[in-house]
Amino acid sequence: MTARPLVIAHRGASGYHPEHTLGAYELAIQLGSDAIEPDLVVSKDGVLIIRHENEISGTTNVAEKPEFADRMTTKVVDGEELTGWFTEDFTWAELSTLMCRERLPELRPANREHDDKHGILRFIDLLEIADEAPGGLSLVVELKHPTYFAGLGYSFEALLTQDLFLAGWRTDDPRLIIESFEKSIMVRLRELGIGSQHFYIMDNLHTAFDELVWARSEGVPSISNNDELSDAGLEAFAGRLDGLALASSLLFDGTEEELKNGQAIVQKAHELGLKIFTWTLRPENEFLPPMFRTAEGPGSRGNWQDFYEMIWKLGVDGAFADHPDLAVRTRP
Repeated sequence: MTARPLVIAHRGASGYHPEHTLGAYELAIQLGSDAIEPDLVVSKDGVLIIRHENEISGTTNVAEKPEFADRMTTKVVDGEELTGWFTEDFTWAELSTLMCRERLPELRPANREHDDKHGILRFIDLLEIADEAPGGLSLVVELKHPTYFAGLGYSFEALLTQDLFLAGWRTDDPRLIIESFEKSIMVRLRELGIGSQHFYIMDNLHTAFDELVWARSEGVPSISNNDELSDAGLEAFAGRLDGLALASSLLFDGTEEELKNGQAIVQKAHELGLKIFTWTLRPENEFLPPMFRTAEGPGSRGNWQDFYEMIWKLGVDGAFADHPDLAVRTRP
């Protein structure tokens, strides 16, 4: 569908710096990324914060801050019980005192050199970074746990509109693409004109939480990924969304037959006017399909170039990458 697929820096250049930091974003721009993917959660006082999860002990120094020791708690988020420190229990002023750290220190030990060098960013901070980026930069914004946060009284629709207004962005700015694992908020945002494109994220492990809530309330089974990626399933998305962001394993996991099946899904989506993004390109053995791994350890790079080239052969419109320079190098 696009002449040149987008390289989307997954949480910034997170293969080289701790995710969602100024260093990760600045490097992503330097490495030729077309877009950056931030994940948005919410603070206690309604500030949009850039973190992959609302539980932040794995990517910040919050556990070492004695003044926040009593904030440790256990919650159920999208049906999963989690223990730690949660953004919605902190004001932005409190969150701004924390420092960011590498999520995968054992796999990416070099990234630890950048631990505690950058603080947490707000969405409005990234809007300013995008404005200053040379040559133009798009944002593929992922909204985390919309149903959960709505239950706490936070509206992503209102908070997005507020930040966009304050940053001088139109709500339908062509640089703004929005995605989520929940379909319902994507449909609502599209109807409201917040964001220029809207993508539903899918993997082979989870069913959308809003879908589960609806299915349970109606006493009916939830829709499977296989159903949603069938011709009829794709037809149901047409006109309601602009595209799908699919885990690469849903399109290709190693065999020639899977490649053909993945190409057929992409082709059908394109025929219906839907775009397809895929995630996440990572070169380490830990993340590659078995046939692309080498004998070195999980943190070593495998035959990533062969795998990336196969992903591009699917005909996707964009791919998320932890190391955007590697994706740029292999892109057709």
